[in-house]
This record gives sequence, C-alpha cells and structure tokens, in this order.
Amino acid sequence: MFSRVWEDTLHFYRKNPKETLLTGFGILYLSYYLLYAVKKPIFACRDAKFRRFLHRYVPVVNEKFWPTLWCFEARIMTIVRAVIQSVPDITYTSDILTLPDGGQVILHWEENENSIYSDSKTRPTVLLLPGLTGCSRQSYILHLVKQAKDKGYRCVVFNNRGAGGKKLLTPRSYCAANVEDLTNVINHIKGKYPDAPLIATGISMGGMLVFNYIAKMGRDCPLLAGMTISVAFNVFESTKSLEQPLNHLLFNRTLTSSLRGAIKENFQVLSEKFDLEHVLKSSTIREFDDRLTSKMFGYKDWQEYYKDATLHDKCHHIQVPLLCLNAADDPFSPLYAIPIEDAKQNDHLAIVVTSHGGHIGFLEGFFPRYQNYMDRFFAQYVDAMFKHASEELVNVAD
Repeated sequence: MFSRVWEDTLHFYRKNPKETLLTGFGILYLSYYLLYAVKKPIFACRDAKFRRFLHRYVPVVNEKFWPTLWCFEARIMTIVRAVIQSVPDITYTSDILTLPDGGQVILHWEENENSIYSDSKTRPTVLLLPGLTGCSRQSYILHLVKQAKDKGYRCVVFNNRGAGGKKLLTPRSYCAANVEDLTNVINHIKGKYPDAPLIATGISMGGMLVFNYIAKMGRDCPLLAGMTISVAFNVFESTKSLEQPLNHLLFNRTLTSSLRGAIKENFQVLSEKFDLEHVLKSSTIREFDDRLTSKMFGYKDWQEYYKDATLHDKCHHIQVPLLCLNAADDPFSPLYAIPIEDAKQNDHLAIVVTSHGGHIGFLEGFFPRYQNYMDRFFAQYVDAMFKHASEELVNVAD
C-alpha cells in the first residue's frame, strides 16, 4: 500500500511540480509555526500573592500567544509593526514642566473627561514613557493611551528633554540610568493629583527608566505599580546583539541616525559643552553614548554608563509590583540576558517572555493593524491593578 501511495505522489509531482513544492513548503511552515511559535509564555515570579493575582486577573498570562502567521520572525515583526500599525486619534493637552536646572520637558495629557471615574481628583492615571527616540505620537504609545482611555483611565506621556516638539534649553538630554527627570515628573503628577493612583509603563528605554526608578525608590516608591515592555535588562548584551551585522543594518544604524538628527536640531546649545563634530561621526548607539551621553551625565565612558543603566542586577531592589513583558527573540534584549531566575525569587517582580514578538512587536491576527498582544496585556494589567490591587496585594510577600 505504501508503494502505491508513493507512486501516486511521484506521479502527481511530475505533473504538478510547482503546486507540490508550494504545498510541501506550506505544510512545513505551518508545522513549524504550530510547534515552535505558538506557545504559552514563560512566566517567572515567586509563588506568592503577586503571581496568584496575575493568574486571576490578567488571564493573558495563561494563554498561548499566536503571533501573526506571515511575520513571526523577530526582525520582520518589529519592522512590520512600525510600518502597518494604525494611528489612533488621540488629542493631547500640553503641560510644560520646568526642571531644577532650567531644562524643560513636555507632558502630554489625555484627561479622559468622559471617564466613568467622574472625579478628576481620584481618576486612576497611567504614566507612559516612550523608547529611545520616541515621543507621545508614536503609534505604540497612542495604542496604549487608547487602551487606558477605553478603560476609563487618565493618561500622561512623558516626553524626554528635546522630544515631543520641545528643543533643549540646557546642554543636557536624557539617559537610561538617570531618573532625576522622571522623579520630577512623578512628583509633579502626584502634586497635581495626590489622591489619584498612578501606574508607570515604559517601553524599551522608557522601561529602563521605570525599572531603575522603582529599584532606586524601594519601599518609598509612590507608584501603585509599574510595567515595562521590550526592555533591555543587560545593556552590554543588548549592545552585542545590536552590533551584529543584520541588526546593525536594520536597527542600530537607524536609531543612531535619529540620535544624530536630534543633536543637529539642538546644535547650538549642546556645542557650548561638547565636541559635536566627533559625536556626529558616531555610527552606532554605543559610539554615540561613549562620545556624548556618558560625558553628559558624568560617566568616564560607555562601559561605566552601561553598568549603571543595566537592570538585571537590581531585581532585588524592586518593592512594588512590576510586570515586565519581553519576547524571547527580541534583537534588543537576548533571552539569555533576561533575569528569569531572579524573578522567580522575587515577590514583587514578574517577567513574562513570549516565544516570539520581536521588539515592541507582539503582532497577532492575520492583518494586525489594530490591537495587539502587548496592548491587551497592558490593558488587562493596569485594569487589574487599579481595580483589585489595594485589596488583594497588601503585604505582597504573603
């Protein structure tokens, strides 16, 4: 019988070689997708209140992630998300915050006046921090704002110095290790709405700031909770990954070009203190950080800066609920550099790692222009925290 089937298959192949090859490839592709791409995420958190809370109120942690079938490779998904994702219609109000050194940042607010939480004084608030060269108009930020708004929450986006349409007033921008500006922003928000619970969510470098802030503040952290998305836990390992030829071509070079562009826009104020001609010759993020960022924030070189910015050795300092969402194939944050074992020993830190997702990708569905896995995760998490944390996460370590 087997020989008969084999003969029929060969006969069909000889008559229809293209169709046979395409069918075979399709079967192999689909088999790989179902076996290796569609999986439940790694969920690392100590078996205590926080883990049980997430299992109960954030059901996405218990589900398989089905990445978009035709673009689940990490680099492709990262690029596709940036190209095709829709841009929600969000109208902000601007708030210019002057900092102690004379610098300024722009906060963009979505007050959500039609919220079910009618009292603005107590309306739950989400603070969002974009990535390295991002601002409040990035599509991934707008989608998160929409998710929070649909739940009834107020949003405020922290645009770093020189971002969001505001040029630098002093020869200082921002870095992943220094949380002085973020501290001032959070104090400003809490001063404006002292009775409103506040959650901070950071994406990529914004997530590094959130993590570093929570680690630094310890038990004195005024946040109800935090969340990071696609964060680089070990900057040294992230740098190695981003300097691999293909990653450099697709991502590192583009981001460095954006950083150089920001320098050109603020050339006059920065040239008073730094050798910008040398900075503008940077071809990688590491070179840019060595020539400018490290000098700007008092570090000897990029190694000293990256050592201070890195997160994986600060997990034990986290004292408020912090959820970190990453993808195992993120070219900005290699799986082996994610402190999964540390999270398993921590009462306040949870790390969720999907098998695929790229960097700020997490696309799902066949034509993923709208809500994605990251958006759903964010919405479920902040909703759970605002509604249930005060009752169920008292003495989290129990």
